[in-house]
Amino acid sequence: MAEGPIEGSFPGDRGRLRAKVELLPERPGVYLMKNARGEVIYVGKANSLKQRVRSYFTGAHDAKTERMIAEIADFETIVVPNPTAALLLEMNLIKRYAPRYNVLLKDDKSYPYIKVTHEEHPRIEITRRVQPDGGRYFGPYPHAQAARATKRLLDKLYPLRKCRTLPDRPCLYYHMGQCLAPCIRPVDSGTYEPMIREIAAFLRGKTEGVERRLEAQMWEAAERFDFERAAQLRDLLREIGHLKEEQAVLFPNRSEDWDIAAFSAEHGRIAVQIFHVRAGRLLEGERDIRPYYGEPEEAFVQFLGQYYLDFDAANRPSLLLLPPIEDAEALGQALGVRVHVPKRGGKRRLLEMAQENARHALEEHVALETRDAQRIASALEELGRALGIPAPRRVDVLDQSHLFGAQAVGVVVVFVDGRPSKHDYRTYRIREATRGDDYGALREVLRRRYGKLLEEGGPWPDLVVLDGGRGHLTVAREVLAEELGRPTPLLALAKDERHETRVALAGDPPRPLALSRRGAAFLLLVRMQEEVHRFAVATHRRRRKKEAFVSILDEVPGIGPKRKRELLRRFGSLERIRTASEEELAAVVGKKLAPTLRAFLASAGHGEGVLTAYGVAEPSVEYRTGEGTGHVEVDGPPAEGADVGGPS
Repeated sequence: MAEGPIEGSFPGDRGRLRAKVELLPERPGVYLMKNARGEVIYVGKANSLKQRVRSYFTGAHDAKTERMIAEIADFETIVVPNPTAALLLEMNLIKRYAPRYNVLLKDDKSYPYIKVTHEEHPRIEITRRVQPDGGRYFGPYPHAQAARATKRLLDKLYPLRKCRTLPDRPCLYYHMGQCLAPCIRPVDSGTYEPMIREIAAFLRGKTEGVERRLEAQMWEAAERFDFERAAQLRDLLREIGHLKEEQAVLFPNRSEDWDIAAFSAEHGRIAVQIFHVRAGRLLEGERDIRPYYGEPEEAFVQFLGQYYLDFDAANRPSLLLLPPIEDAEALGQALGVRVHVPKRGGKRRLLEMAQENARHALEEHVALETRDAQRIASALEELGRALGIPAPRRVDVLDQSHLFGAQAVGVVVVFVDGRPSKHDYRTYRIREATRGDDYGALREVLRRRYGKLLEEGGPWPDLVVLDGGRGHLTVAREVLAEELGRPTPLLALAKDERHETRVALAGDPPRPLALSRRGAAFLLLVRMQEEVHRFAVATHRRRRKKEAFVSILDEVPGIGPKRKRELLRRFGSLERIRTASEEELAAVVGKKLAPTLRAFLASAGHGEGVLTAYGVAEPSVEYRTGEGTGHVEVDGPPAEGADVGGPS
């Protein structure tokens, strides 16, 4: 790897970066672009490191690439023996660093597989992780809905067990004829082997044997006048038929698995279309549209590298059809698949179909994005005119959520150019305001939010929107204008008795804005209010769940995670543990600890609320008011894994 940052270098020091470029070898390798904080912002590969990296600091580039180049403070390189090694290393580094300017798959994106577990009594399940655990994996499926529909059909056809742990009595599936009930009677492994072979054939598209068997059973049932069973079998045959109808047979005499991948790039966006051909059938594929930086061909190869890198080798296609691209051969070697660029015939037509789908999807996406951008710009201009300010590009929206005044949280969501900027969302736990003091809680959130922005020089909003009424506007004006010395346009959204947004208030004294409730500006405000409400409720629920998850069992001296799992596995619920005899408890935790555990749970069971596996449950009603309140930890972005989804 090349040396680290040049001593004395700083962001924008292009002379030093160019000098470093001239020291690079004319060899294949991978380069990592870094920003001023040392974060990897882009990973790329090159047949010649010197020529490729030099291209970033010479000549003209499009606007998106210029934005990336403006952030480059340093770069590192790794020299490898050949282009194939460069491509494979690039895939792994992109997966490791997830650089913001690379074409990345969706966060934590993985594809569902159907798995037949390797157990004494196997199960069929859906998983997104392929592991070397002896199970048999089939897929990947383009989305969970397709995998679930197939699994539901298999569950009806094959009586494998459905439960993760064997219960002590048969479940409903046994009585429906969909489980052999190994929980109550021995089932020989030889019983499962033919079923698993048939399931494997079915998932590879070979359904003829299953259909013949079901059809024969259907007529046998009809001859016995068991018309109910005959109807069930008929419905199963129809389900198989529907599944097959979705998979057009293109090459009836072909058994190998193909994938067809193509792309279209325009306006800084790339659309990638992948089709799967399995057992001669064209299956539903994967389509993805996202921004890209640099060359579209390079972005396409990066996407394919990430897409297939997570696949189990046995589930990768034996043949990958691609358009003519420079790195086709290297990509095939890196992935361990045969790559072919078709020139004519049926394969060429498949590739053209994939290219046409990618082109159409991108044109549609760009057209809708342009239309949405125009409508949002018009709405912001209308809102600015009503407030007497320029169109507000950056809008902060505040809301609060609580449970009868307790465990209250305050949140801020940010809209930039009318769209949610989710990495700017913030959550706050109130530390000073008394319980039920809505205005005090709002005052605290405002001080913490905007005091920190002033201190750190963060981007200041053009408009602050509050979920509330006149009182909230007064509080916000006092904090921002009088305490912090930063007057800021304010707007409050008041609701009616049906909890629907009734009016937008602004000014001093507050008065309704002249906005049509059907106009673009008012509808944009409603959308903002819905998003902040969703985020406030989700944040509050996460906090309640996190606090409730501290089990009463965790408070018992001598009960660790292992014993807690054993107790819950043995008794099923905390209430059954509490009512168990000392002898029953001793069988799990030992004679010495059993009396302590029993006494502790007996005393805990007399408090208010319902004793559950996670402690004492609170009332399940969540109370919110338009007047709000607020409380959530640190002044920072939502915790990792937090739900910040919603409108985009």
